[in-house]
Amino acid sequence: MAEDESDKKRTRQPNGRSSIYQGSDGKWHGRVTVGIRDDGKPDRRHVERKTRAEVTAAVRELEQQRDAKSIRKAGRPWTVKTWLTHWVENIAPLAVNENTMVGYGVAVRRHLLPALGAHRLDKLKPEHIETFYGRMVADGRKAGTIHQIHRTFRTALNEAVRRGYLARNPVQLAKAPRVSEEEIEPYTVEEVQQLLRAADDRRNSARWAVALALGLRQGEALGLKWSDVDLERGVLMVRRSRRRPRYTHGCADTCGRKAGYCPKRQRTNPETADTKSRAGRRAVGLPAQLVDLLRTHQANQQVESSAAGADWTDEGWLFATPTGRGTSPRTDYDDWKGLLDDAKVRDGRLHDARHTAATVLLILGVSERAVMGLMGWSTTAMAARYQHMVDSVRNEVAQRVDGLIWNPTRDGSDDDSRLTGRQ
Repeated sequence: MAEDESDKKRTRQPNGRSSIYQGSDGKWHGRVTVGIRDDGKPDRRHVERKTRAEVTAAVRELEQQRDAKSIRKAGRPWTVKTWLTHWVENIAPLAVNENTMVGYGVAVRRHLLPALGAHRLDKLKPEHIETFYGRMVADGRKAGTIHQIHRTFRTALNEAVRRGYLARNPVQLAKAPRVSEEEIEPYTVEEVQQLLRAADDRRNSARWAVALALGLRQGEALGLKWSDVDLERGVLMVRRSRRRPRYTHGCADTCGRKAGYCPKRQRTNPETADTKSRAGRRAVGLPAQLVDLLRTHQANQQVESSAAGADWTDEGWLFATPTGRGTSPRTDYDDWKGLLDDAKVRDGRLHDARHTAATVLLILGVSERAVMGLMGWSTTAMAARYQHMVDSVRNEVAQRVDGLIWNPTRDGSDDDSRLTGRQ
């Protein structure tokens, strides 16, 4: 017994160092100081094993985690549900815009919490996540939907790692289903010309020239004001984006309809918001033909203002309603579909006009970095998605494009010399 007592005293260490000892219960105990708790006191962890060798290994593991700064924080362990709920309600809104938060909310509340919420956060394994993805595939969910959930989950758990609640992010190790790259189908030069001719007979015809020539996103185009446009210098500033409206019930949810159709609905989000990134806030040069179209558009809007009289609300929008209000994204979408019908051009998404502008710029030999600036891309990955289309249509389009899309085509040899830099 004396030998045991002597051994116990030798293994205990002063001044916060790790200690190993055998307790009166016959088990071996270890204590390791791993840091400081939120209240300022030492965070000293306790492990208990049947043998000295086992407790020594456990103490060394804690010391390694401490030294690698991967130790889990003290306190009651988070579950996936409690962490994701805290993250989506209190952390994520501080860093991202409203549209991104909508996607986060759907991924968390509709998918992640019901499927994985009961797991303890620090016990979650990649296999748990992959099994969840497999069930979604079996239920017919698209790979793109699963990847959006995967990205949201990874972002949320990266924050848990950063704050010390997780040693490693299991989503980083989990495999998500492969996503097929979206096929990009830009409009041809002939289709663009048909669309612009048809737009001449419609209100806000310059709206579609902006879409097809500059590639502005829908929200960016509808968020433009005349104060953002300098026709003398031929420059347009992208500063804000118009948001799709979101509503809540104004009837205490008694009408039996969805919030957006409630007779007393109340909008919950602002009409516009600043563009989502530094890359999105940008100056865009205007082709001379587009400057002329915008001057004509400005004159037409002044005529509409005079005709509306007291009904006109001057809010300064570049593309306004007949009474001066901002154009809603839904109305804009319907106008686009009507334009396609009038022009007898194949059906396509409004975003395909943006694809068209990006492809034409690359075909004309504009540098990738310059195209990134014009399109508001923050990474080169987006430009790379368009490059395969450039290679497949370069020869056909380069012979026909002159002055971007407006001027009549001259002979092919002249176009070739301009594109290749030969005089």
